[in-house]
Amino acid sequence: MSGARRRERLAASRLYLCTDARRDRGDLVDFVSRVAGAGVDVLQVRDKTLTVVEELRVLEEVRGVCERTDTLFCVNDRADLAAAALAEVFHTGQSDLPIAVGREQLGADVVLGRSTHSPDQAAAAETDPDVDYFCVGPVWETPTKPGRPAVGPDAVRAVAATRPTTPWFAIGGIDERRLGQVLDAGAERIVVVRALTEADDPAAAARSLRNRLDTA
Repeated sequence: MSGARRRERLAASRLYLCTDARRDRGDLVDFVSRVAGAGVDVLQVRDKTLTVVEELRVLEEVRGVCERTDTLFCVNDRADLAAAALAEVFHTGQSDLPIAVGREQLGADVVLGRSTHSPDQAAAAETDPDVDYFCVGPVWETPTKPGRPAVGPDAVRAVAATRPTTPWFAIGGIDERRLGQVLDAGAERIVVVRALTEADDPAAAARSLRNRLDTA
């Protein structure tokens, strides 16, 4: 698939999921299959407990699900793993690999995303030609990013007020209960973790979030 087509799909995305490898449950393939068929557009596995060999195996399994469900497949942090796993999307944080280096290593067709934690960082991502999308957050404190202060809905509102042309997602502590606040602040896309990974019925939770995003 061309980079242009991947970027079109990213721009049309609304619901982005980050999940660990679910080793405590042993149901990763079943879980990602269920949510990918229920409204998740982008799927990233982020699990710092895995060895490189384990992570490659997990990424290959998830890529297979994404290919079957037409879901964008994302790798986080490491460009070498993204290349080895044939990722369509590669995401980095502010202290990770510089975005230009990611582009140099992965080429023009891989969609590159960047985490931002302030309106100023979001503005920098908006003007960077190598950034295909960015995330704003964490909107609320979350155990997946311990020690990272929350930016609050006001930061989302400040970014939305600049009307970025680069697709962007609100991230951090967002669930069904809080979704209205980020929508009211101007976000059109969200990244979630526990809203799906800890849901009793992940597919139903994904459908509910996606319906609200589509009808907002």
